Amino acid sequence: MIRTIEWKEDGVYIIDQTALPDELRIIRCEDHERIAEAIERMEIRGAPAIGVAAAMGVALAAKNCNNEHELPERLARAYKRLRSTRPTARNLFWALERMRKVWEEPLREGGNALKEKVIKEALAIAEEDIAVCKAIGKNGSALISDGDGVLTHCNAGALACVEHGTALGVIRTAYQEGKKFFVYSCETRPLLQGARLTAFELKYERIPFKLITDNMAAYIMKKGLVNKVIVGADLITRQGDVVNKIGTYGLAVLAKHHSIPFYVAAPLSTIDLNASPDGVTIEERAPSEVTHIRGVRIAPEGTEVLNPAFDLTPRQLVSAIITEKEVAYPPYDLSFLFRQGNN
Repeated sequence: MIRTIEWKEDGVYIIDQTALPDELRIIRCEDHERIAEAIERMEIRGAPAIGVAAAMGVALAAKNCNNEHELPERLARAYKRLRSTRPTARNLFWALERMRKVWEEPLREGGNALKEKVIKEALAIAEEDIAVCKAIGKNGSALISDGDGVLTHCNAGALACVEHGTALGVIRTAYQEGKKFFVYSCETRPLLQGARLTAFELKYERIPFKLITDNMAAYIMKKGLVNKVIVGADLITRQGDVVNKIGTYGLAVLAKHHSIPFYVAAPLSTIDLNASPDGVTIEERAPSEVTHIRGVRIAPEGTEVLNPAFDLTPRQLVSAIITEKEVAYPPYDLSFLFRQGNN
C-alpha cells in the first residue's frame, strides 16, 4: 500500500481517510494549521499516524519560517495548536514532546541549522514508525496459526500508521508468511472505520475476510468462528489497561466469556507510564457522527447523543500486549520494555 502520510518538498501529503473506500484522495498540507484540521476532521487518524502528522506539522512550521529569531516562537505555536487537536491518543503527545526537545536543546548553529534538525526529527519519527510496525507484525504473527478465525475492530492497519499497521500489521505479516486463516472485521460505528478502512486494506491485500456489524460479535464467537481477537490501542497504561476505539471493551468481555485470547498490538510510544485508568481523558465527538452516516440523517432531528470515541479495557481482560520489543504477558509492568529498549 502507498504511504498514509509523506513529506515532500512542497508539503505533507496524506490519504484523506474520510473519502475511502469510494475515492483514494490525496490532500496536500502546506502548513501546521492544515495538518491540525486534518487530524480533527479525521482525514488522518490512528494513533501512530496522527503522531507522525503532528511531528510533520511542527516541521512545516519550521520550514515556513524565514526569520530565525521568530523560529522558536513559531514552533511553540504549532506545538500548542497540534496538542489541542485530539485529547486521548498517546502518540500525538509523545511525538510532540519529542519534537519540542529538539528546539529546546541549545544550538551553536543559527536558525537554518535548527530548521534542518526539526525536519530531520519528523522524518525520523516517520521512518521509525514503519520499522516499529514491521517488528510488531513479526512478533505478533507467532500468535496466529493455520485455521484461525481472527476478529479485529476499527482500523489498526497501514492507514492508521505510515505503513503496515499494528493489529492489522500482525495479520498482514502472518498472511505474508503463508499462514491460512480468516479475518472478521467489525464495522465499527459510528464512523465505520472497519467497514470503510479495514475492509479496504484486507481486500487490497487479498486476505480472506468477512465484514460483520458490531452487534454480531457475540454470535460468531458462540458459533466458534473466532478463536483470536487482535486490536490496536490509542493509549496503554503502565499496568496494561487499554484505551481503544469505542466497542473494544465489549469485545474483550465477550472474548473472556468465550475463552478467546484478546491481544493488543501497539508500539511503545502508545504506552503512557504515568497514566492511570481513572485519569484518561476520553474524547467526546460531534453528535452528527451518530445521527448521520456520511451526511445522511438516520435519527430524528434534535435527538440527543452520547458519542465517546474510546473506551477503556481493564488489564484483567488483556491476554497479551504485542510491541516492537516483545509480546508482554500479565501481570503487566510495561516499564521494563522501556528499560530493555535503552539497554
